Amino acid sequence: MFVLFEEAGKFLAGRILSEADSSLQVELDSGKRVKVKAVNALLKFEKPSPAELIAAGQKLSADIELELAWEFASEEEFGFADLARDYFSADPSKPASLEQQAAALFRLFEAPHYFRRAGKGRFKKAPAEILQLALAAIEKKKQLALQITAWAEALAQGDCPEPIREQLYKILFKPDKNSAEYKAVVEASRNTHTAPLDLLQKSGAIASPYQFHWKRFLFENFPKGTGFPALQAPEIRDELPLANVQAFSIDDSATTEIDDALSVQGLGSGTITLGIHIAAPGLAVLPGSPIDAVGRTRLSTVYMPGYKVTMLPDEIVQSYTLQEGRNCPSLSLYVTLDETTLEIKESVTRLEQVPIVSNLRHDKLDSTFTEAFFEAAQTSPPVGVQWGVELTFLHRLAKHLKAQREIVRGKPENFNRPDYNFKLDNPTGGEPQGNEIVSITTRQRGAPLDLIVAEAMILANSTWGLWLAEHGVPGIYRSQASMAPGVKVRMGTKSLPHAGLGVKSYAWSTSPLRRYTDLVNQWQIIACAKHGRTAALAAPFKPKDAELFSIISGFDAAYSAYNGFQAGIERYWTLKYLQQNNITELTATAFKDNLVRADELPLVLPAVGAQGLPRGARVRVRLGEIDEITLNITGAVIERLDVIADESADVTEEDDDDAGMAAGPISIAVDVDEPATDAAAVSTTG
Repeated sequence: MFVLFEEAGKFLAGRILSEADSSLQVELDSGKRVKVKAVNALLKFEKPSPAELIAAGQKLSADIELELAWEFASEEEFGFADLARDYFSADPSKPASLEQQAAALFRLFEAPHYFRRAGKGRFKKAPAEILQLALAAIEKKKQLALQITAWAEALAQGDCPEPIREQLYKILFKPDKNSAEYKAVVEASRNTHTAPLDLLQKSGAIASPYQFHWKRFLFENFPKGTGFPALQAPEIRDELPLANVQAFSIDDSATTEIDDALSVQGLGSGTITLGIHIAAPGLAVLPGSPIDAVGRTRLSTVYMPGYKVTMLPDEIVQSYTLQEGRNCPSLSLYVTLDETTLEIKESVTRLEQVPIVSNLRHDKLDSTFTEAFFEAAQTSPPVGVQWGVELTFLHRLAKHLKAQREIVRGKPENFNRPDYNFKLDNPTGGEPQGNEIVSITTRQRGAPLDLIVAEAMILANSTWGLWLAEHGVPGIYRSQASMAPGVKVRMGTKSLPHAGLGVKSYAWSTSPLRRYTDLVNQWQIIACAKHGRTAALAAPFKPKDAELFSIISGFDAAYSAYNGFQAGIERYWTLKYLQQNNITELTATAFKDNLVRADELPLVLPAVGAQGLPRGARVRVRLGEIDEITLNITGAVIERLDVIADESADVTEEDDDDAGMAAGPISIAVDVDEPATDAAAVSTTG
């Protein structure tokens, strides 16, 4: 005697060895013996053989028309044998054959949209309205499956369907893995044995390498675009006194967000008053306002060669920027110093209007205000050079402040590597297209004008950081516990030392038009300036305010993403510079593992033959192929240019950061090794 039974959703048949009230011992054709619950035994028969019955039932089940079977089926619950009799038998009084019963069982079981399972071998037909919905869904899935196949075939032939092109970055980096577009890319990649990124490039989905990097950045950080809502700059209602100073700013020519300016009073009197004047949007832009919401969303201006995405709309920026020829609302720090010793006597903070006389520009004046200029000015005061006397004092002060910080640091700050300036031939000033002619020039770090501005801002940020703490007003601080390797700069709400800078406290406060943290700190400083010892009660953010921690978290993430993009896109333009100037070889310095750093360009790359070279070894490198998508370039050492490597410089965090810039494969979220999913998992995307 044989039995047909269900086991974990599958139908099996075998010979009955023994039978009890609740179970059977069954031997399968394979020889395996299994224990079957009596309730799972659906058909007992003597012939044909189990294999023949299952084969005949499966073949016959394919001929059963589900629509017709559904019409025949009883409105009440029924068994598969009942349906087999009604469907196959001309005489309702006679049961269907074993093969017909098995066929009905198999067909009913595989069509849950027509017949609901009501128990072992028992079924109930689905209501008409539910059936129609199910059939419509099945047809939709079928059409989607056909669409996926059609899209995959188009990709394989080098033609990217528009729906995939529109969702390119979502597919690559944040995909809905059940979407038809994603599945088409996976299917095409599998069928053509081509990596997804290569496949999409060949099909024209990626307009250009530059657009790939730019659009990817926008997708991840500006999904709603870079446009601003219509906003109007609020007026400053405070009655601000006019400062009796003549102030000037020092920035690059491309800078439109002029946050800071300087003034010097009392030269030759023995007592100098240094004025550090910061644009004061915080007097008008209030927490919770529409403009604040924009700043809170963006958190910082994004910089890149030839373009930038500002934190605030230009019309807002122009209302508060320190533009020459205007009296500009400012948050001013006045520091009184001994002219001879440069000892700081006192500092005071004021809210006022400051006359901005000049906007000086680095790129136009760096060649004038050199180290040689300031060295000569110490013995012979400059004549006929605008701001020459003031800048001479400020340079002397900056060197003094830097030296004091270096004592605290325990070692000098090294400016061995230059800063690189990128300039694109892009007269329109619009978004670069990626094929512009690029020039790369250098400016030595710590150049005199840079040093003057940097030391003035460090002085302001450290002074205001301590001032906030003295008033019990929280701020957003940057701190570093020590200079030990691996000890990173942290952001927090407590005033703590910054070992890397050599100051007791450091709160970014001098770029409120460009960084949201600075705007937040400006609100807190304004409260101190207005309310003195009761500032903690009036400041927008109170001690242990959860909003401050939220701002820090958001800023950290955004600032890291923006800096990463800037580094990547600068690498893109460096590679374009190599191509445009037909540079095939360059000199470089080994610094870590098999990596070398170009001597005259901002480029780190792996080089065959650099493995094992001492740090500081200078070499000539032949360049390999450039991949503008991965930003990868390889090289090979062809000549050692020195006999003894310069290993005197300390290994710095910059070396670790530079090592990370040796580009490699781009990590995408398309996984062609995932098991293929059922068509039922396919969904549309909006």
